[in-house]
Amino acid sequence: MDLMNTYKQYPYMMVKGEDNYLIDENGKKYLDFLSGIAVNPLGYGNKKIENAIIEQARNLIHASNYFYTETPLKLAKLLVENTCFDKVFFSNSGAEANEGAFKLARKYSELKYNINRNVIISFTNSFHGRTLATLTATGQDSFHKHFFPLPGGFKYCSFGDIKALETMLDDRVCAIIIEPIQGEGGINIAEKDFLLEMKKLADEKDILLIFDEVQTGIGRTGNFFAYQGIGIEPDIMTSAKALGGGLPLGAFMAKDIVAKSLVPGDHGSTFGGNPVACASGCAVIETILEPGFLDGMNEVAEYFKVELVKLADKYSVIKEFRGRGLMLGLELNIDGADFVKEAYEEGLIINCVNVRVLRFLPPLTIKKEEIDILIKFLDGELKKRSVA
Repeated sequence: MDLMNTYKQYPYMMVKGEDNYLIDENGKKYLDFLSGIAVNPLGYGNKKIENAIIEQARNLIHASNYFYTETPLKLAKLLVENTCFDKVFFSNSGAEANEGAFKLARKYSELKYNINRNVIISFTNSFHGRTLATLTATGQDSFHKHFFPLPGGFKYCSFGDIKALETMLDDRVCAIIIEPIQGEGGINIAEKDFLLEMKKLADEKDILLIFDEVQTGIGRTGNFFAYQGIGIEPDIMTSAKALGGGLPLGAFMAKDIVAKSLVPGDHGSTFGGNPVACASGCAVIETILEPGFLDGMNEVAEYFKVELVKLADKYSVIKEFRGRGLMLGLELNIDGADFVKEAYEEGLIINCVNVRVLRFLPPLTIKKEEIDILIKFLDGELKKRSVA
């Protein structure tokens, strides 16, 4: 293989996707409960996405950001009209979106206060990306090893500890970044009371609140974005993964009072807002915002949750069920790697994060009968590993 050895890849060559299945070179079908790590919200072969990509590719694949193009404007309008934000910047990935959010927060604070107000607080077990700045913001030591020196200006708070956070909010802090649900950290949910108190503290001290919704956004947790189900409005929000419907696309969004801090020359991205990726993004969002789509998804998600809770009640090898919408997890009392391997052999794609948490991120189009297939598999595997 000529690829760098940066992924623990399984020996399967995927060549096609249909509905909620991936298909390998031998024709074997895999029911996908990972959806490209929350990237394919409408599964595979969605005709609306396919047609949007083909039509845009025929007309214009790329033009520099010195010019306006139609689909980025359309996608930005869809995002602004359906969120609390006023302005959008398009990037290629979630990490790049978070980098832009950091720059925006620091410039806003420098303009309003002074150059030393530049510290960004993140949380333990968080994950914000693989670039040096987003890696530093990631509150997991295992990701930092070998990459020192890391950039300055980042501090970590214990996830969910409002008292600890309050002691950290001095006049050097410009922003707090948090995932409403930590995905890579193990499907850890930020409790509503904690988020409400955090927002109150941030507002009192004019500290910007950044929601990293790279994984939780675009319908994943049951709302268009997770913050909408909490009852608070962040000042800045980042998005990616499902935003492009399978194509590389990220974004950070901000309220106008913050967004106006950036002026020409402050930030940029050669491929950000690519017309083809944005055409796909428009197709995704238009579908998810169709009347009844999220209601139907939430009904299926509740069914999935109930079935997973039944397993948690049945088997002592499960420590805890966690999750919202179709971002669900089972924390085990044992390592979860073998479950993932066995699932592949049975034609199922699942994921394990933080060593012991089985993570389920199926397409938002997953069906109850497909969930039953996974539950049957998990029941059998858990039974084999349970203590009599």
